[in-house]
Amino acid sequence: MIPRKEPSAPMPTDTSEKALETIIVNSLTSGGWLAGSPQAYEREYQVDLVQLTAFLEATQPGLVDAFDLHNASPTRHKFLSRLQGEITKRGIVDVLRNGINHGPHSVDLFYGTPTPGNTAAEERYAQNRFTVTRQLRYSNNETALALDLGLFVNGLPIATLELKNSLTKQTVGDAIEQYKRDRDPRERLFELGRCIAHFAVDDSEVYFCTQLAGKASWFLPFNRGWNQGEATRQTRMDSRRLTSGKRCCIPRA
Repeated sequence: MIPRKEPSAPMPTDTSEKALETIIVNSLTSGGWLAGSPQAYEREYQVDLVQLTAFLEATQPGLVDAFDLHNASPTRHKFLSRLQGEITKRGIVDVLRNGINHGPHSVDLFYGTPTPGNTAAEERYAQNRFTVTRQLRYSNNETALALDLGLFVNGLPIATLELKNSLTKQTVGDAIEQYKRDRDPRERLFELGRCIAHFAVDDSEVYFCTQLAGKASWFLPFNRGWNQGEATRQTRMDSRRLTSGKRCCIPRA
């Protein structure tokens, strides 16, 4: 007589904030994004130096040596300082669109969406590096402070995310309060124009702010909705719902 096999106990569901973080990162990386390393982030210059160097090596290799990007030298310092100065003056969108000039060099920092049939433009666009970095330590002074997620294009930060999970009794409202209360707008990463937006996210809703200003920060809804535009709040709690709100604000690579 063959003994009956007892059914195995179901695996417990991870309802933590970190689980939501994992779902978002997995969704992005399965769509072409790269996983960034928090150790690669240079807080002094607000740049992921590994990703910026990889982009330039693939697209403008002569600049890597010209700027001595593999060495912590005065030459590299001058370039990164110039890059950050241009972002401060012009904003990240303009710098990505139009690049910068440094000495005799013209530096492209992003290749735009190609028109259909433009093979050369398609090849250039494919060299862009979209990255998502977990637990991004952003502050030079308060080195333990970390954002849940940072989004980068070719090593330059474009957005930050604070995550909450309603299953742990925290919602998007708590993420908004965290930005207002705990994220000092004087930090360079939070200066106006440094990022495109800062996103407060839970498993149902997304809100965004373009300029952090402490308690005066103004967040607006950035929700795609559910089931062809119905209200986002639903009783369904599956993985498709958890990731749907993220895709409304984060493009595929």
